[in-house]
Amino acid sequence: MAGSTKNARGVKTIGILTSGGDCPGLNAVIRALVRAVAHSDVEVFGFLEGFTGLVENRFLKLTDADCSGLLTVGGTILRTSRNKPNKMPAPDGSVRDMTGAAIETYRRLNLDCLICLGGGGTQKSAFHLMNEGGIHVITVPKTIDNDVFGTDVCFGFDTGMTIGAEAIDRLHTTASSHHRVMIVDVMGHNTGWLALGSGVASGADVILIPEIPYSPNVVAESLLERMRHGKKFSIVVVAEGATAAPDAPPRKRGVRMPKEKETKTVQPKSATLAEYLHQATGLETRITSLGYLQRGGIPTPTDRVLCTAFGAKAAELALARRFGNMVAKRGEEFVPVPLKEIAGKKRMVPLDHPLIMAARAVNTCLGDHV
Repeated sequence: MAGSTKNARGVKTIGILTSGGDCPGLNAVIRALVRAVAHSDVEVFGFLEGFTGLVENRFLKLTDADCSGLLTVGGTILRTSRNKPNKMPAPDGSVRDMTGAAIETYRRLNLDCLICLGGGGTQKSAFHLMNEGGIHVITVPKTIDNDVFGTDVCFGFDTGMTIGAEAIDRLHTTASSHHRVMIVDVMGHNTGWLALGSGVASGADVILIPEIPYSPNVVAESLLERMRHGKKFSIVVVAEGATAAPDAPPRKRGVRMPKEKETKTVQPKSATLAEYLHQATGLETRITSLGYLQRGGIPTPTDRVLCTAFGAKAAELALARRFGNMVAKRGEEFVPVPLKEIAGKKRMVPLDHPLIMAARAVNTCLGDHV
């Protein structure tokens, strides 16, 4: 409980920032962290617009009262940016290393710890500040892509997956009414957790993820197989980073996926895939891109619970001076994981993951075979 959290070694000031893309649950983590240290007479500085605020010494003080009502509010009251302390854009368009300015702000405010909420890039930036300036950092894994290494789950993922599944549910009715193939673009440039989760949850017929290069021929054949069984519509969920492998000769003469020079894989565009599938199957094909819709709005109850636990654990580690760690969820526990073990790594979808196996078991095509 927050009231019983001990601060025996004199932590007095904590900084907090939100970096990278916006994500449901950021405010909920801020709320939990501020409340968890409120009984220990700790002053909390919230830096504005991520590492930019740290470099430029822009912040606001956060109190328990300031965090009232934040649990269900989307976005971040601190705002965010993708700027990195060692790659900070300058007014003249150049990029400068402002690591020294960030460390100077930390020391000027006499911070005992800087808590950074963000994805993989944030973990690297926090690790960089720790190594270059010897400052104390703790991080919390945030991203709807769910790809931060070292934790079972990131906050924001459940909300992004839920939004994706609900959107695909609605597209089912249009697809069935018009006998269409609906291609649904979801976020996930490097990993397929979001596409896989939302696709399985909504009963998608085809799910294409970066970890499994897909064959356009296989996708087309899976749609035709559905037609032969009287199913005249299909839902195809595509992660933005899914790649098309070079195919065997196309199913139909003149129906080809364009290829880029001599590369082994092609970065797919949904329009290209839609055109191919229309020509190969004869089915009317439409595209819907969910884009930033998946990152907006209020967090789901699952994410609110997760964020509260993440924030409380980050506060506990800070008060106990267990710096240099990321808070990770492993099983039912929230544990510290050294930043040096996770910075620069991504959590990919294992090809033998239970969700992959479940998708295959219910005859979901993953693009590698029908």
